[in-house]
Amino acid sequence: MTSSKVVDSPVGWVQQHIREYIESNGEQGHIWRGVTTLLLTTTGRKTGELRRTALIYGRDGDDYVIVASKGGDPKNPLWYENLAVNSKVTIQVGPDIFDCQASTYDEIGSEGEHRKLVWDSLVAIWPGFAEYQVKTPRRIPLVRLKKIS
Repeated sequence: MTSSKVVDSPVGWVQQHIREYIESNGEQGHIWRGVTTLLLTTTGRKTGELRRTALIYGRDGDDYVIVASKGGDPKNPLWYENLAVNSKVTIQVGPDIFDCQASTYDEIGSEGEHRKLVWDSLVAIWPGFAEYQVKTPRRIPLVRLKKIS
């Protein structure tokens, strides 16, 4: 990503989580409420600014997986809309920072049983994801983050 200025989530508790994550080099934010989290930085689709948020993640082999749930809101989270336009993102997992290529499981043809297995693994990490899916008519996207070598 080209710009060094990053705009953090406007949500107060998320801002604090990000700040603790950054200031401690991942030691204070990687585990949040007993689950693993990463920092996702996308490029704003309208502004071109770098946008950062903290998200719970799971794994699918070597890839990271995040859930575009927005708490069951009828609309996708803005970070998802951003990566749908520019799929190159940066993530921080603990102290490690690297670029990834983002794609939804739908886009890469991983429907059916594999997507269900990955979804179930994320629900096992954070049961609220299942509740969020019940609350919204949209199919909540699962996003694969593949490290760029």
